[in-house]
Amino acid sequence: MRDFFIFNDMRNFLLLWGIMIGLSLFGCQGISQTATAEKQPETENITEDSVESLLHYLASDELKGRETGTEGIDLAASRIATIFQDNGVETYYESYRDTFQVEDKYAYNVVGFVEGKDPELKDEIIILGAHYDHIGEGKKVNGDIIANGANDNAAGTVAVVELARHFAEIKDNKRSLMFILFSAEEMGLRGSNHAAEKLKDEGVHLYAVLNFEMLGVPMEGKEYLAYITGFEMSNLAEKFNEYSSEEVLGYLPQAEKYKLFQRSDNYPFYQEFKIPAQTISTFDFTNYEYYHHVSDEAGNMDFEHLKDLIDAVKPGIQKMANKEEKEIKLNEE
Repeated sequence: MRDFFIFNDMRNFLLLWGIMIGLSLFGCQGISQTATAEKQPETENITEDSVESLLHYLASDELKGRETGTEGIDLAASRIATIFQDNGVETYYESYRDTFQVEDKYAYNVVGFVEGKDPELKDEIIILGAHYDHIGEGKKVNGDIIANGANDNAAGTVAVVELARHFAEIKDNKRSLMFILFSAEEMGLRGSNHAAEKLKDEGVHLYAVLNFEMLGVPMEGKEYLAYITGFEMSNLAEKFNEYSSEEVLGYLPQAEKYKLFQRSDNYPFYQEFKIPAQTISTFDFTNYEYYHHVSDEAGNMDFEHLKDLIDAVKPGIQKMANKEEKEIKLNEE
C-alpha cells in the first residue's frame, strides 16, 4: 500500500524528490559554512589599525625610548602582558615577566605560551622572539633627544605580539609556540642570553627560533619579502617558502658581510641549542637611515607593508608547528 501511494502519483514523487534534493543541498551548504567558520582563524588577517596602534604606543615619547631599567620599558612590558592576557596567550612562568638583572638594573623578558595539542610533539617548542628595548636617548636633533625605536624594534615587537594573538586564537597546532620579547638587547643580547641559558638548564626541547628585527619598511627590487640571517646555515628559508607557497624569505649579502647572524637575539639560542635560530628582517642598509636615531619614529613606518609581512609569515610558522617530522635542520658543515 505504501509503495502504491508513492509511485502512483507522479506529482507526489517529484515533490518528494525535490524535498530530498533540497535537504541534501542545504546539508552540504551547512557543512561547508561550518568548515569555513572553523578554518577562519587560520586565514583571518590582522588589521592595519591594531599594528599601527601598538607600534605608535611603543614608539611614543611617553615611553622615552624604552631603555632597559626605566619606567618606559616597564610600561611597554605591561602593555604586552595585557594584550597576551586579553587574547588567551598563556603564561609560561608564574607571570608573563621573567626577571633578570643587568648590572644594577632589573630587566624583564615578556614570555607568552600557546601549548601544542599533540601529546608528543607539544614538547617541541618553536620560539618567536623580538627585542622590545631600545637605547633611550640619542643625539639631539632639533631639540629632540628621544630615540623612539620604531623600526628598532617596535616593529619586530608588534610582529611577535600579533602572531601570539593569532596563534592563541587557533589553539590547534601540534607543537607549542613560545613568544618572547627580549629586554637588554641593546646592552649586548642580555635578555636572549638569559632566556637561552635558562631554557637550556630547564631541559626544554627547542625545535627552532625565529627572531624578528627591524621590519618597518620594505625592501625594494627583491623577489622575496624579507631576508634571514645565517641563510646558508640551515634549510629554513627553503622550507619556509615551500610551506608558504611564495618567496617570503631570501638571502641578503650584507647580512653575511656585517655578521648579522651573531648580532641579534637568535644567536644565544644557536649557541646553547645548536638548532636553526635565525633573524627575519627587512632593513637592508639602503632603505632606512634612522638606525639609533631620534627620527626612528612611528611616522616613518610603512604599516601596510608590516601588516602584510606579518600575515605572510603565518602559513610557514603554522606548517612548522604541524609537520610530523622536523624538516627544518641545520646544514652539515
